[in-house]
Amino acid sequence: QGGSVKAEKMPGGEKTRQCKQEAEQQQKEDEQEGLIEFYGSYQELFQFFCSNTTIHGAIRLVCSKKNKMKTAFWSVLFFLTFSLMYWQFGILYREYFSYPVNLNLNLNSDRLAFPAVTLCTLNPYRYSAIRQKLDELDQITHQTLLDLYDYNMSLARSDGSAQFTRRRISRSLLHHVQRHPLRRQKRDNLVSLPENSPSVDKNDWKIGFVLCSENNTDCFHQAYSSGVDAVREWYSFHYINILAQVPDAKDLDESDFENFIYSCRFNEATCDKANYTHFHHPLYGNCYTFNDNNSSLWTSSLPGINNGLSLVVRTEQNDFIPLLSTVTGARVMVHDQNEPAFMDDGGFNVRPGIETSISMRKEMTVRLGGSYSDCTEDGSDVPVQNLFSSRYTEQVCIRSCFQLNMVKRCGCAYYFYPLPDGAEYCDYTKHVAWGYCYYKLLAEFKADVLGCFHKCRKPCKMTEYQLSAGYSRWPSAVSEDWVFHVLSQQNKYNITSKRNGVAKVNIFFEEWNYKTNGESPAFTVVTLLSQLGNQWSLWFGSSVLSVMELVELILDFTAITIILSFRWFRSQQWHSPPAPPPNTQDNATFQDEAPGLSAPHRFTVEAVVTMLPSYNSLEPCTPSKDGEMG
Repeated sequence: QGGSVKAEKMPGGEKTRQCKQEAEQQQKEDEQEGLIEFYGSYQELFQFFCSNTTIHGAIRLVCSKKNKMKTAFWSVLFFLTFSLMYWQFGILYREYFSYPVNLNLNLNSDRLAFPAVTLCTLNPYRYSAIRQKLDELDQITHQTLLDLYDYNMSLARSDGSAQFTRRRISRSLLHHVQRHPLRRQKRDNLVSLPENSPSVDKNDWKIGFVLCSENNTDCFHQAYSSGVDAVREWYSFHYINILAQVPDAKDLDESDFENFIYSCRFNEATCDKANYTHFHHPLYGNCYTFNDNNSSLWTSSLPGINNGLSLVVRTEQNDFIPLLSTVTGARVMVHDQNEPAFMDDGGFNVRPGIETSISMRKEMTVRLGGSYSDCTEDGSDVPVQNLFSSRYTEQVCIRSCFQLNMVKRCGCAYYFYPLPDGAEYCDYTKHVAWGYCYYKLLAEFKADVLGCFHKCRKPCKMTEYQLSAGYSRWPSAVSEDWVFHVLSQQNKYNITSKRNGVAKVNIFFEEWNYKTNGESPAFTVVTLLSQLGNQWSLWFGSSVLSVMELVELILDFTAITIILSFRWFRSQQWHSPPAPPPNTQDNATFQDEAPGLSAPHRFTVEAVVTMLPSYNSLEPCTPSKDGEMG
């Protein structure tokens, strides 16, 4: 029997519609695949990048692939160039993150605000509140000088001054002075020697005093090669203790402005009490600050000696303390407003009988803060409490740091610096061993063991005055008679020593201009990008878009790596061996129980039937001309 196959043709319209649907479906699939299309391998990605990038030299890695020597040469050259470029990048980044600065110098011309001027008598005054104890201390000191140097100071003084030496010394002061006596000590080992020892060469000893702890287990030897320095330091130590015993510091406020400053003029106008403030310094006596924040600030419209501050001061020493100060004159310091006058640091002495003309040049410094320097704007970020009633300066911070450590270690405050809250000044009637603690702490402070110099940073903005002085004799020999006569009539000045009696001070601006030293960043972000672009163009001759091409290459490389890793992971799961059936053990038991039975074997066959395409599907979607005609 034979079989016959009957083929039926589909209608032309239906076939055309089916072909259009298949074409549209294929086009959609092609468009969708184009949005997420990735390269099939790393080689294809690298070849496409080298053939189309704008980076110079990359095309040589592809076009010379048939010549392995050229390919190797250009590969080495390409990656060597990349290495050199990124080495330059590292240098640029290191320079940028070092935060360099440029120094800008500007000259400004404007009306200048006159600085504050502090003038001190240079000798501590014998205040009435402590006069009796000072007289007793002088009597002890006179005896000490007689024992050490065979010098009778009482005979060298006037009769009135010698009378107090016969007064009875208080037991308390004598006890503490005997606890810290001034002694002659061996230069090498600082061993105390008996007074007036004939076996001791005077050139081989030092003079000093010993400060011991409260239980006398440890002592600190304060020795000096100069006997003058030793006597002054020893006298100053006991003098500070006497000052600390005064309950109210206002008892030492004995201002005698008219007897110290005979004449005061600024800009050819007379000064008055509203232009100065008074404070007491333990070593420099009465001090007067002109043009501080408590008065209307002075301004200089013109430079020159006639447009500044002119003072005539008294330098004769009457009723002062000769054992504490050995100089004659006055001490002057120029500083900015709202800054304390540290006379030990920035002051200088004015000689009696001399006219001292001090010319000033203002100089401002503005530093960059943050990452560019460790300066501070107002001291709020410095871990040291400001004990002074002024704005932050580096010296204010250093002294506050020492005072705070003094209170913490010694239990009392040093008399020269402001008093912290809840503390009291050191006094050996209350704090027996504070001198020992102070000198030990001072040695650690100078060696920066306390860390004050490290903690206290420079302010970001500061004003300084560069000073230069000129000297001339005043009054002159031909005019001193009438000058002193007028001063004696006007100021009731009893002249005893014309040469050492008065001094004149002139303080003025040397020029109208003032200098500003500012800082600006030397390496900004714009500069960094410019330098990076220059290096990129030098080594590869490309632009920012070329960098984006390199970024695109990295992203494509990452995407291909993820896709290939995912495919490998899926293939490992498909080819894993199947797990054994759970009833394997039961089947084995069943076979052992019935070995004689044999069951027919059955196989399950899975047939995969592939349908052949119909005759109509084999015809092309585009109809022929003959079909259309038929």
